[in-house]
Amino acid sequence: MTQIRVYGTTWCADCDRAKAFMDEHNIKYEWTNVEEEVEFVDVVLKINNGQKRVPTILFPDGSVMVEPSNSELAEKLSVER
Repeated sequence: MTQIRVYGTTWCADCDRAKAFMDEHNIKYEWTNVEEEVEFVDVVLKINNGQKRVPTILFPDGSVMVEPSNSELAEKLSVER
């Protein structure tokens, strides 16, 4: 994987917040709405031990963040909050 991948839904406030944070900091990512692209629900469930928790964010280094705060994203992405 060469780009950040965000799995989420359109009704999820945490998804909107995480996307807005990355947009504000010009962080490129690939967005996947798991309600429209249902084939990715299994990815989210597998990562989260059977729970559909969003946003689930995968990073090119293989790490994963689930429902991260802006502070956690800032630290991971080395940007100011």
